[in-house]
Amino acid sequence: MMDRLLQRCRIRNQLVRECLAEFLGMYITVLIGSGSAAQVVTSEGTHGSYLTIQLGSALGAMFGIFAARGVSGAHLNIVWSMGLCILGRHPWEKLPLYALSHILGAFLGAATVYLQYYGKISTIFILFFILSFNENVFSGGELLVAGPSATAEIFCSYPADHLSFWGGLVDQVVATAVLLIGCLALEDRRQGPLPDGLTPVLMGALVLTIELSMGSNCGCPLNPARDLGPRLFTFIAGWGEEVFKAGGDWWWIPTVAPFVGALIGTVIYELLIEAHHRNTPQEEQSPGQELETADKEETLNTIESESTGVM
Repeated sequence: MMDRLLQRCRIRNQLVRECLAEFLGMYITVLIGSGSAAQVVTSEGTHGSYLTIQLGSALGAMFGIFAARGVSGAHLNIVWSMGLCILGRHPWEKLPLYALSHILGAFLGAATVYLQYYGKISTIFILFFILSFNENVFSGGELLVAGPSATAEIFCSYPADHLSFWGGLVDQVVATAVLLIGCLALEDRRQGPLPDGLTPVLMGALVLTIELSMGSNCGCPLNPARDLGPRLFTFIAGWGEEVFKAGGDWWWIPTVAPFVGALIGTVIYELLIEAHHRNTPQEEQSPGQELETADKEETLNTIESESTGVM
């Protein structure tokens, strides 16, 4: 019975299936990541800490990848998709639809977290023309972007007081470059095969490592859609234009800088690692006729569009 129902619900268009998987993966990533931040902020640190926020973000990314990888490969970050497109391993025409799926998933993930915590965050919940009135327990009835009772930081990144414009730009370029280098290393078949199911765990560990080492400047967004989707939600949910004006119009740095970092990280890995691999002993001793050099290079270097990505 259930099998027949699933067959009827199966979408035939491959691109639509991939976009739905990317949407769900990003939704889970934001739901867990922003949820962990909401728990810490609204409890004023009595239920968690900076470390639990970073763990929540990393685990959210890991389970988002687990959820979507069987259908789309779980890119979950448009800069990773862009890196694969640059390398000829993913079609460019899918890029805009993947980006839209990520933004929508992040938007609704933030909306869900807000709905869960709305009694502590806001007086008015606005989503799809639904109004829900409740007393604001945490910030006294105000939706604040800055200050000790700010709640906008639950959903998207804002710069620390010490961070300058150029410091934030460098931070995001460097962090995203490291992310792409790590992703390419994990997906590089010449580095050695990984057990099935281990890649998403290591992707989560990579995100956690970057956040623990570079997160104090601006929360380490690393992902344009992960930051922009929730920011758009906070804009319409009551925080207003300040979500775009705060930090000297900070919003565009986590939206644009990761693309620059992704390009730099991709080029660095390709020039310093990928171009210098040596043949493995198994390849040198493989029975039968040898593959032509060009065919061998193509076989070893190709990472299909289904490559696992990261938020």
